[in-house]
Amino acid sequence: MAHYQVVVVGGGSAGLTVASQLRNKPNAPEVAIIDPASKHYYQPLWTLIGAGVFPKEESERSQADFIPAGATWIQEYVTSFDPDNNKIALKNGEEVSYDVLVVAAGIQIDWDKIPGLKESVGKPGTGVCSNYDYNTVDSTFENIKNMKSGTAVFTHPSTPIKCGGAPLKITYLAEDYWSKHGVRNNIDIKFVKGGPGIFAVKKYADSLTKVADRKRIDRVWKHDLKALHPDKKEAVFQHMESGEEMTIKYDMIHVTPPMSAPDFIKNSPLAADSGWVEVDKETTQHTRYHNVFALGDCSNLPTSKTGAAIRKQAPVTTANVMAKLADKAMAKKYDGYTSCPLVTGYGKLILAEFDYNKEPMESFPFNQAEERYSMYALKAYGLPRMYWHGMLKGREF
Repeated sequence: MAHYQVVVVGGGSAGLTVASQLRNKPNAPEVAIIDPASKHYYQPLWTLIGAGVFPKEESERSQADFIPAGATWIQEYVTSFDPDNNKIALKNGEEVSYDVLVVAAGIQIDWDKIPGLKESVGKPGTGVCSNYDYNTVDSTFENIKNMKSGTAVFTHPSTPIKCGGAPLKITYLAEDYWSKHGVRNNIDIKFVKGGPGIFAVKKYADSLTKVADRKRIDRVWKHDLKALHPDKKEAVFQHMESGEEMTIKYDMIHVTPPMSAPDFIKNSPLAADSGWVEVDKETTQHTRYHNVFALGDCSNLPTSKTGAAIRKQAPVTTANVMAKLADKAMAKKYDGYTSCPLVTGYGKLILAEFDYNKEPMESFPFNQAEERYSMYALKAYGLPRMYWHGMLKGREF
């Protein structure tokens, strides 16, 4: 059985960032990264790809190019955790042991939870599209381009999702496209969300509501998508409280599917009742297994699941892993910082930044709740470069 000082489960944004930061330390521990994927995706770009701004290939790189120097890449699936014995079982039958474990396995997209979705999403002629998969993201723009009249529905489930603003962003971008191409008045746009309102932070919610009013987008709250009937182009929604069902006929529907913790985490001793890895919200250390840490989308950290949150979580996790290895006290704390770059149209963006208390934590000396081109340019051109050449290389900002 192979043994490593630190084993990182997951080679996404969180896993690679922490692994790189650990390997960049002067007294770098031996690190193994367990992840089966051969490709790495910059997923925040998928909203703009779905709106036709970039080709999807722009978001894809080879995973091998981002494994940090000196780290071991185990290209395999994890099947189970045995934290009482500091071991992990792999799909190929092998086991790996560790001194410290970092779980950064991302989020699971539950396409199967919506009957009618998996077989229709991204297929020509169905009108069903989603930005939440590399293989379907370009179908979103095909649908937007081909839409000349009728009803366009955009969904947002009640489950936690990665990038909570993404369902709204593609709604705004589609409206902007149709306005620019002279067909907006022929299209009824509906944004249907399982939650109770447009955004969790009042300052940004007020601005986003004004944008939605200006764009004449019909908002429906507390309704979850329960089924699609692609043959009839009907979507069935259920009210979160009353349980009553409502059917909407659509010509195009952009579906944000329900999401949850990966099954191999849900079914493990590491999971909280919610299914997410149970950690202390300040240190990212597991509440029961003190040589286990988790960050990013798979953790139960009570903040938005975004790359920007990971950017602030990673240095805390890295410092506390190093402290644990050295048997020292953990000094680093995470304050819940996250960011949602909320695209409101082509060349317009509201940059929401806030903490655990839903209080704004803004980086720039102006009101970030106003739509700006500068913030759009940051998202479209600046942040991808910071990601590929900075964050994944372990540089701290």
